[in-house]
Amino acid sequence: MKPAEEYILKQPEPFKSILLDLQIVIETNFPEVDLQFKWKMPFYYLDEKPFCYLNPSKKKGYVDVGFYTNSELQKFNDFVISDNRKVVKSLRYKSVKEVNAEVLISVLQEAYNQTTKGFFGK
Repeated sequence: MKPAEEYILKQPEPFKSILLDLQIVIETNFPEVDLQFKWKMPFYYLDEKPFCYLNPSKKKGYVDVGFYTNSELQKFNDFVISDNRKVVKSLRYKSVKEVNAEVLISVLQEAYNQTTKGFFGK
């Protein structure tokens, strides 16, 4: 078992269920990503470039799906939280019921497109 998977399974509820749901959506729709454990959290990589991360914030009560984008999103930008971050943006979920797969996949697709176009300069 990968360290990131072990980390997810050790999380208390509702974080564990949210993380598992997000993992299924991400890996089903982007099978080429590689789940790693970086900076003490599950982090997906695409061709050795950071794609997105899953960060449970127990103090604040949500799971952040963070991704890198240097521009506004074409679709569903209203769902994205930047918190004054210039490059990292995220979607936040407090329960599995809040996870809207259409929004998540669309946002991740835009991040995917930027990652594969060399956003990170590699």
